[in-house]
Amino acid sequence: MHKPLRIATVTAACAVAGAVLYGTGAATAGQSTANSTHEPYNIGVLAKDIDAYYGTTLDADGVYQASPDSPYAADLARLDAAAKQQIDRAARAAHHRHTKPAIVFDIDDTLLLSLDYEKKNNYGYDGATWAAYVDRADRPAVPGSPELARYAETKGVEVFYNSGLGEAQRAAAVENLKKVGADVNLDTGHVFLKDKANPPSYLDHCATPGTWKCTTVQYKAGTRRHIEEDLGYDIVANFGDQYSDLQGGYADRTYKLPNPTYFVE
Repeated sequence: MHKPLRIATVTAACAVAGAVLYGTGAATAGQSTANSTHEPYNIGVLAKDIDAYYGTTLDADGVYQASPDSPYAADLARLDAAAKQQIDRAARAAHHRHTKPAIVFDIDDTLLLSLDYEKKNNYGYDGATWAAYVDRADRPAVPGSPELARYAETKGVEVFYNSGLGEAQRAAAVENLKKVGADVNLDTGHVFLKDKANPPSYLDHCATPGTWKCTTVQYKAGTRRHIEEDLGYDIVANFGDQYSDLQGGYADRTYKLPNPTYFVE
């Protein structure tokens, strides 16, 4: 995953249900500005606030984990409850209208939690260490997200994945998703990753073989458009931890998961 901007954001750390859930047309709600004219929040204090929000603990294996009793987990639980209601409504409507409902998940910090990497790298980013971390395929789950994927499947709602991970990381991503219980539709027809060498034709507005110019929004919205217009699904819910996961349309509802550790344009 390419992360051009990795800055901690106080607003995400303080998100409540009303801030992490928003509908199409409010894509910038809750975003903070990177051009503030006043003294920024102290980064040392912010790191402590992030730990408090996650309830960060070091387990017996030396891995930083989020506490199930943390404000983070509570925010996720509220989001999941709202999403299940949306899935239920969509499943009932699809039964009467004979449509094909679907949901779309980002992967990093939407299904797989990267807190250990963030904490141990002081919330910084290095392409080589990030790739090695992903390839270990041992990240814990974002609380509740794998269960949400399985819940959608039981309701007859198709599950897709729309990730900024590269095609070379497919095997590790699939292995890790299976480990955390998100073992739903993990074939190449449902898991969309960046293939910069041979991008799909539906991204030809911003990518050609060997030339990738897609922004995160162009890539993710273009993939959702493919799911809807080419594959014939109605995306009833789109889940991501970044606003760029959600912008660009092609989803009935968007669900912003909290992530105070980095920002991706």
